[in-house]
Amino acid sequence: MAGRIGDSPIIGAGTYATIILVRSPLPATANIFIRLAVAHDISSLMAYQARPIEEAARLVIMNKLKDLGGSGGVIGIDRQGNMTLTFNSSGMYRVFVKADGKPVVRIFSDEG
Repeated sequence: MAGRIGDSPIIGAGTYATIILVRSPLPATANIFIRLAVAHDISSLMAYQARPIEEAARLVIMNKLKDLGGSGGVIGIDRQGNMTLTFNSSGMYRVFVKADGKPVVRIFSDEG
């Protein structure tokens, strides 16, 4: 169903240990997130190959997901507070609060 938001609570696809949220813009793409268990895959790369969260997310989102025609990304945080906002689509809504308490809102990749 277009506009559904139920993919995030699926364990392994949308939530898993070190990942707090997985967002997918299209229902068809959301099914790829579920099939790949994207959050679990990122967490496994971190646990078994000691990859930092940013690198693990980039490998999964920019390679595995993209190779299957998936579009979207992850917003994640690890135990040390390192964050990733990795996506392969033209834009992804994301918000975070900096250490100084100032909120940051981003949509497109060229916004830094």
